[in-house]
Order: sequence, then structure tokens, then C-alpha cells
Amino acid sequence: MLLTIRAEGDNAEALSFLLHKHPDTLQTAKLSVGKAYIFYPEYGKEKATAALLLDIDPVGMVRNAKNFAGKDFLLGQYVNDRPYAASSFMSTAISKAFSSALNGNCKERPELVDVPLSLTAKISVLPAPHGGEILIKKLFEPLGYTVEAERHPLDTQFPEWGYGKYFTLTLKNKLPLKQLLSHLYVLIPVLDNEKHYFITQDEVDKLLRKGKGWIEGHPEKETIVSRYLINLKSLMRSAFEILQTEENTGDEDAADETPAQKEKKERLHDIRLRLVAEKLRMSGAASVIDLGCGDGKLLKLLLKEKQYTRIAGTDVSYSELTKCKEKLHWEELPAKQRERLSLFQSSLAYRDRRFDGFDAAAVVEVIEHLDPNRLPALEKSIFMYAKPKTVVLTTPNSEYNVRYEHLPEGKMRHGDHRFEWTRKEFEAWAEEVARKNNYALAFFPVGEEEESIGAPSQMAVFTYGN
Repeated sequence: MLLTIRAEGDNAEALSFLLHKHPDTLQTAKLSVGKAYIFYPEYGKEKATAALLLDIDPVGMVRNAKNFAGKDFLLGQYVNDRPYAASSFMSTAISKAFSSALNGNCKERPELVDVPLSLTAKISVLPAPHGGEILIKKLFEPLGYTVEAERHPLDTQFPEWGYGKYFTLTLKNKLPLKQLLSHLYVLIPVLDNEKHYFITQDEVDKLLRKGKGWIEGHPEKETIVSRYLINLKSLMRSAFEILQTEENTGDEDAADETPAQKEKKERLHDIRLRLVAEKLRMSGAASVIDLGCGDGKLLKLLLKEKQYTRIAGTDVSYSELTKCKEKLHWEELPAKQRERLSLFQSSLAYRDRRFDGFDAAAVVEVIEHLDPNRLPALEKSIFMYAKPKTVVLTTPNSEYNVRYEHLPEGKMRHGDHRFEWTRKEFEAWAEEVARKNNYALAFFPVGEEEESIGAPSQMAVFTYGN
């Protein structure tokens, strides 16, 4: 099976930099059941074409015990279209051969990552057994592609037999290469009824990670999710719940803000993370856990500090953890850094022994996302069971909301907030937690402080046994 990607016009030569593949060299990538070959049929200043050719081993597929033609066909493992038609194998090959480009990384020319290129992708043989050309166009045209789908006859010698389920697909668009690859990575398996891998929660994470930024607003979102996950109800429900949560929530501390306010908000988040990192560093901790790590911005700061021999991040959302891995460039981290760092999914509302044994913990803008009746469970999980020596915890100051001009009175800053406390309310809660669990307590403003309303965010630093 063959995929070609052609870039034309300005920046055509960027293709080799983005793909991390030299045009003068034939390169290979090992697959579970064969090899992928990467080469350039043509390469010039105004036109460059990269080709991904898959050589699938039919015997290797049999060893994997996957019947690609259905249970009713006894020779299905031996007689099928897998070696010849683009399928989930092609998606896996894109991920292996072009991983840096797919993830938006380019060490030599990082400025090219987001540059729109005039691209043409051609898949020589693509099966679309249910939906055909109509489905192909429904999937790709909303993403801005010009779609040419040439359907192949069952047998050229017998035209009366009609047409089969196979197409030669040509896609044209002007967009960054990473977007084209993410579209192909997700949508080729959507068209493929027979995946060569088992579908688990990991596939939900891959779908949402690679589809981020375009799948949420796609008119065929439900079709994409259901077909990608082969209609497994529990996984579909998980994917739709995460998508719904992300659609209903905006950026932290933001509600119909002006550009100036958004810029201020971004500075505030940086200030908050720097202050948290500073308090953790001053505690003298050798190990630290970020409880509710989100996309990993704080972890990135902590990894720069040599004093930490062990760092962990946890979040209730699989989607956030996959974003975290992307932001930290997990696959490219040096071995020593990866030894120091661990990431896992968990909830602060339940006891988790993986929280135990850390000198310090960060809980940054997390508590306000819980229903108030779940706070006692969080208190026990962190302060009674895990019991780190230092806990640095922040939450919004609701008194400061009057400074957000476009935030209606009584509305909270974030669609997923269950509450927002005044300074007195926060202090009363923190003091009671500290008293019950033998922690000393200190409060700090986060952001520029104003008379009578305080700072945008507020911090409490708990120190055990002092």
C-alpha cells in the first residue's frame, strides 16, 4: 500500500525538514507485521514528494491470529486485502515513520511546523466498504480538502461485475503538515472496518489526542468516534464524555475576556506556577507530586530543578494526561529525566497509595472543580492518608471577579467550577484542615494585589508538624 505527500510552491523543501527524512536516503521503519519504506520520488525547490510504502508480511498477520475476512471465511487469515489496501496498518506506519511531524516537532526548523503548505496526499488503494465516496467526502471536505475519489471496478476484464469497495483517494489542501498527518492518522482507521489491533481505552486517548482541535467541531464527530472505536459502547461513552467536558469548559480564569484581559490571564497563570514552584523548592523537598497536573506546565518547571529525585503527575482526565505527555515531549525525554518522572490517572476524591511517600504536593486550581460535598474526601486523601510534609494549594479569589468586565455578576470564571471562595472562606476552610491534620499554615496572594479585593488567586502553604 502506498501513500504519497506532495508539497508545491513556496516552502516545498520544508517537507524533508518536517518529516525528518533526508531526500537522498531510502529509510525504513519496522512494523509489527512488516516494514515501511520512506523515500522521495521527486525533490526540488518548488515541488517535493515523499512516499510511504508498506510491505506487509501475510505470515506475520497469521501469527497475530487476526482473521481479517470475518468468521464465516475459513481462509480469511490468508486471503484478504491487508497487504494491498490502506488500513489501520497505514495509520500505525504514519505514527512510526513520521512521529515527529505528526506531533508538531521539528528541531532544525521549528518555525516551519505551523506554516501552511500546498499539499496533495494520494492513497493508492483505500477501502470504504460502508459509505463509499459519500462517506469519504463527509469526512474530509469539512476539513477543507478538495477530494477526488476514483472507484475501482471489481475486474477490468468483466465490467458487468460492477465496482468494488476500493478507491484511489487524492486530497488537496493548504495547511500545516502536522494537521494533514493527524487527519490521515484518525480517518483512515475510521474507514477501515477491521483494525489490526485491539481497541482499548488507549485508543480513546489516541483519538482525542490526535483529533484535538478539529474533531470537536467536525459535523461527522459521532461517526468518527463510533467507527474509530468499532462501536464499543463503553469506550464511545468515555470519548463523548471527555469531548463534552472540554467543550463546556474554557480556559481557567476566563469568561468573554478582551484580548488584553486574556494576555493578563496568561501572565497570571505563569506567575501562579512560578510561585508554586518557588514554594516547593523552598520546602527542601526531594520528591514532589502534582495532584491535578493538567497539561504538565508545572511539571515542566519542576523537571528543571535538580533537587527533585522523584516527580509525579496525576490527573482524573486521560485526555489531560495525553496532552501532558505531548507538552513534555515524553518520547524524546532523556532516559534520566524519564526515570525521575511518572504520570498516572487518578482521582483526589479517593485514597490512592500512589500519592504516598512524597515530600511535597502541589494542588493548583483544583479544589474548585469538585462539588463541595466531595471536599472532605479530598482532605482525607491528601492530608490524612498521603500526608506530604508540604502542600502548596491555590484557588481563585472570587472577590477579584469584579475586575473581569465581561463576567456577569454571580457567574464563575470557568464553566466547570463548582464554587469560588472569598479570601475569608478560603482561610476558614484551610485553617480547619490544618488544625485537624496537624499542619502549620501560611497564606500568600497570587498575582497583583488590590486594596479591598485582594489578588486574582490565593495560595495556602501547609507544613506538617510545625
